[in-house]
Amino acid sequence: MFIGHFGLGLATKKIAPNVSLGTSLMAVQFLDLVWPTLLLLNVEHVVIHPELGSTRTLEFSDYPITHSLLMAIGWSILFGGVYWLIKKDRRNAVILGVGVLSHWVLDLVVHFHDLPLFPWASAKVGFGLWGSVEITNVVEGLLFGAGIYLYLRSTIAKNKTARIVFWVLIVLLLSVQVSGLVGPPPENVTALAWSAQFQWLFVALGYWADRNTVPHQNR
Repeated sequence: MFIGHFGLGLATKKIAPNVSLGTSLMAVQFLDLVWPTLLLLNVEHVVIHPELGSTRTLEFSDYPITHSLLMAIGWSILFGGVYWLIKKDRRNAVILGVGVLSHWVLDLVVHFHDLPLFPWASAKVGFGLWGSVEITNVVEGLLFGAGIYLYLRSTIAKNKTARIVFWVLIVLLLSVQVSGLVGPPPENVTALAWSAQFQWLFVALGYWADRNTVPHQNR
């Protein structure tokens, strides 16, 4: 699951028009934004299997801090709590907290049995939608398309910058999705971790694009 997460972040604009797109994208992808740093620190671990194809290339052998259900709930509370402390907006804080947790829920649908319920638990879950590349792409495409539609319906661009930056963001996200399907596997875990840090660019573009828009309700 990649663009599906971002699709949900885009759709958040419909119910939280005053939350920046950058913040929404950070929320829904937060677990995967923290994960590559923990890979580099050798706290969490992944095994690369280039011989197994695009949906099975990565074996998520150990990621209890970012991708266990208990810790995902903790990250959700932390993210929403920090937003509330800064903005004093309880409703949007809850929406963003749910956005963080949504990452684990969507991962549950597509991952094989590799998501722990709590740190270092032996029991792991996953519905395994990745077993069908076609169905996975359809589900992600629908989520992403719906997110784009709802974001565009919920905002008004103030200038050309908003439109250009937004569509650059969309094209980059689609490019990463396609690259993951047809491109070569990562050379090693370090290369994977550093390339995954590229996701922060999407958050920055979200802030940039949203700075140049206004919600429909404020027009």
